[in-house]
Amino acid sequence: MLFDRVLIANRGEIAVRIARTLRRLGVTAVAVHTPSDADARHVREADLALEVPSYLDADAIAGAALASGAQAVHPGYGFLAENAAFARACAAAGTAFVGPPAEAIDAMGDKIRAKATVSAAGVPVVPGGAEPGDALEEWRDFPALIKPSAGGGGKGMVLVRSAAELPDALASARRTALAAFGDATLLIERYVESPRHIEIQVLADALGGAVHLGERECSLQRRHQKVIEEAPSPFV
Repeated sequence: MLFDRVLIANRGEIAVRIARTLRRLGVTAVAVHTPSDADARHVREADLALEVPSYLDADAIAGAALASGAQAVHPGYGFLAENAAFARACAAAGTAFVGPPAEAIDAMGDKIRAKATVSAAGVPVVPGGAEPGDALEEWRDFPALIKPSAGGGGKGMVLVRSAAELPDALASARRTALAAFGDATLLIERYVESPRHIEIQVLADALGGAVHLGERECSLQRRHQKVIEEAPSPFV
């Protein structure tokens, strides 16, 4: 079913592109904005606009969708796109969430749970250990990479090359994880030297249809954060 009205739960270039696509499809685009963004470009590109206190206020944005008569909410990426509570808030308001179900966001939003989920599905994973079940202080397969389970963007990741470095590295990673993500839970994995970081984006609908958008090369990184993404990958 093609929606007649969609609320865009984002701002800036992301929201502008979504609004333009909706216009091409003949769908009414509803923007949200904070008081300071009332005259922002993404607001001018939309057909309707509602004010919200913050772009991270899931309840306010779900309420705006209901008030505007939007049948769906498109979160773009970032902000609320990976927020399971927001997906549930949309469902509670009777509004479709353009994205994964809340259960999938929960499963993939935590590295330890995500790794267990794909491993149970038969996907090979890098050997490692995870809290709370494993004593990370006893890890002896070096080099190894420590990661915050709740984190992303490379933040808090620490490379360890010997057992002597491990205690301080774990303490440092826990401090960063707690400060940045509010969760000090860690996992550790065997470090793969000079890897190729290849991603494949998959889109699926609720009717069983699925497509992939090919691969992209993400190996050029700084501090475990991607700098350039190239598609198609020259190494595949």
